[in-house]
Amino acid sequence: MVRINELILKKRRGYALSKEEIHYLIDGATRGAIPDYQLAAWLMAVFFRGMTKSEQAEMTMAMVHSGDTVDLSGIKGIKVDKHSTGGVGDTTTLVLVPLVAAVGCRIAKMSGRGLGHTGGTIDKLESIPGFATEMGLTSFVETVNRVGAAIVAQTGNLVPADKKLYALRDVTATVDSIPLIATSIMSKKIAAGADAIVLDVKVGSGAFMKDNEQAFQLATTMVEIGREVGRRTVAVVTRMDQPLGRAIGNALEVREALLTLHGHGERDLLDLCLRLGSHMVYLAGVAHNVEEGRSLLESALVSGRALDKFRELVSAQGGNPAVIDQPELLPTAHHIIEVPAAERGYIQDIDAEELGQVAMILGAGRESINSTIDPGAGVILRKRPGDWAEKGDALVELHTNRDSVIQEALERIAQSVRVGAARPDIRPLVVGEVTEKDIA
Repeated sequence: MVRINELILKKRRGYALSKEEIHYLIDGATRGAIPDYQLAAWLMAVFFRGMTKSEQAEMTMAMVHSGDTVDLSGIKGIKVDKHSTGGVGDTTTLVLVPLVAAVGCRIAKMSGRGLGHTGGTIDKLESIPGFATEMGLTSFVETVNRVGAAIVAQTGNLVPADKKLYALRDVTATVDSIPLIATSIMSKKIAAGADAIVLDVKVGSGAFMKDNEQAFQLATTMVEIGREVGRRTVAVVTRMDQPLGRAIGNALEVREALLTLHGHGERDLLDLCLRLGSHMVYLAGVAHNVEEGRSLLESALVSGRALDKFRELVSAQGGNPAVIDQPELLPTAHHIIEVPAAERGYIQDIDAEELGQVAMILGAGRESINSTIDPGAGVILRKRPGDWAEKGDALVELHTNRDSVIQEALERIAQSVRVGAARPDIRPLVVGEVTEKDIA
């Protein structure tokens, strides 16, 4: 008979738990049969002792089966999904999904809402008038088969074990455990029905992972889990020291996604979408290799097929397709305030996390789970690292409907943008990749 106190002791001593023991623990956590204090003790033991590859795989699948799983067998072909570990101004999904669907991939995506300074894809899409993110499974499958893609909000009972364990990790200082992060992410992707997964692992001041070593550990662990449980997985490690593109905020990011699909967006955002998308196209079996995948995506972008696919996706989910060519139909803020440069020089760096916090207080994010989002609020970068600014040039635009927060936002912006005489070295956005070939 398995006993939780024995599992705590076993893990504290550095031993691996068996499949039976892991399933006992996850089942007990889900049903509330194991007290929080004992689960917390086990999580702390994992934090210090880690987990083996087989433990991580078993825990991932035990969490997958702790609640609902999404049956996507009715969708033709390989279902490929993308996940970002979170960042500031991360508009990739809005560009990537129609771009990849335009070349024949199937993307049945379940996304979340934002909390704190990281934006949620569902909040962004809901800034499009009429766009519905709630959809029954039958309609979800039918839409993906017809359009090639659909993006909906996560179901309420998907991986309940993760909700339980994450809540405990959040209050016991065990959030930043690589095995626990990896099993949390991968269990949700697998429960949502993905056959293949491309991961965008963020690293830097605006990301959860602050250094490259941690980011590559997480990337490698998730690729290992994918291999162990039969899901082809690739991870791309990318910098989040500055916001991706220029927009932070829901309708503002939709505008930037449209600009990118029109062929006029920021190069870093487009390049990342092409990099991630190339892997998605390859894993989906649409291309023979990532190079061919990139070529297909570039063709879809230049020809306008990717933009047409976004229009089709918006229309299929009840949104107003006119926003594709008339972004002025998207929500806007009453106050638009330019923040001028206090001195002339090159923009040295921009604190991505601080800008995300500013966007949140302007109304673009949630300070708590019950906070209301203002779809028109956010921040636009008028200058980015490496750009030259004269004194008085606009560095940033603040978009808000909240008079009371403008002064605080101005003060915080002043601390988040650094100007200097020398042109800074701009490091490449992509730090590296981890594929199944890279792990032993």
